Amino acid sequence: VQLQACGGGLVQAGGSLRLSCAASGRTFSSYTMGWFRQAPGKEREFVAAISWSGGGTYYADSVKGRFAISRDNAKNTVYLQMNSLKPEDAAVYYCASCHRRGSSYVYTVPQNYDYWGQGTQVTVSS
Repeated sequence: VQLQACGGGLVQAGGSLRLSCAASGRTFSSYTMGWFRQAPGKEREFVAAISWSGGGTYYADSVKGRFAISRDNAKNTVYLQMNSLKPEDAAVYYCASCHRRGSSYVYTVPQNYDYWGQGTQVTVSS
């Protein structure tokens, strides 16, 4: 599986961005997909995940109500709509695929993801 993330950029606080992650491979619809982020000097942290069908979505508390994850299995693409962006949202955002099934906690752990995209930079100016 190869993942290609895009859509990052510079935005003012309060603005919006939409990240996309395109996946190769025919079995995209079998995976849970997640978004993580990593700011300089910090560990990679969970942002959001979506189950293979799109019926289950999971969010970090810090982004609930502001971010929305979705997927289009016909296009092998997962999206992250980010609204009301804050300076603390600035980071490199990574998409990843998880081939495990389990509780929602499973999808918050980076080590449970098997393939990662290259990351896209999000910068939020105050």
